[in-house]
Amino acid sequence: MVQSTLPWPPVQAAGNNPCCAAAMLDNAGGQISEMSAIGFYCFHSLAASAWQEVTDAFRQICRDEMRHLEIFSTLAMQLGAEPRLWSPCGSLSSRCRYWTPAYLTYHTGLDSILAAAMDEEERSRQKYLMQAAWIQDENVCDNLRRIAEDEILHLQILKGLYEKYVPPDETAGKPVSPVFPPGAS
Repeated sequence: MVQSTLPWPPVQAAGNNPCCAAAMLDNAGGQISEMSAIGFYCFHSLAASAWQEVTDAFRQICRDEMRHLEIFSTLAMQLGAEPRLWSPCGSLSSRCRYWTPAYLTYHTGLDSILAAAMDEEERSRQKYLMQAAWIQDENVCDNLRRIAEDEILHLQILKGLYEKYVPPDETAGKPVSPVFPPGAS
């Protein structure tokens, strides 16, 4: 696993809380969500299949994201929401928007794949920590912070892969895009 070694807090919300439930639903099935991360890593593990180490890391990170999805869905249910892959459209709206693969970014160059993965992990980490700052349920906050720790580890792994496989372009100072699939021109 590529998870933090910190212990997992119990997944047990204090009680019914519609605002907190909406945040957990968004973490599970919103645009910046665990479902989006799973879709991203599934597609890009295929797009990066010429780099076995990258593919293996993506598959392992994807397993972590599935665990996070389960945690957020369980918390949403405990907080009083139906744990579908959807996100409320507004703060007090009864309408929800279902998760869609249109939320994903699709890349073919290894540099852009890894850069997008790092960006998504950082955006998720920031989102979870911002939620932990306003949510009052301590167990939910503990889970948000614990998942944010996994995202930090994922970022470190992705940065290491980027540094290993994406050499700097010496003329422009920008990364070189490997050709996808390898060998194609």
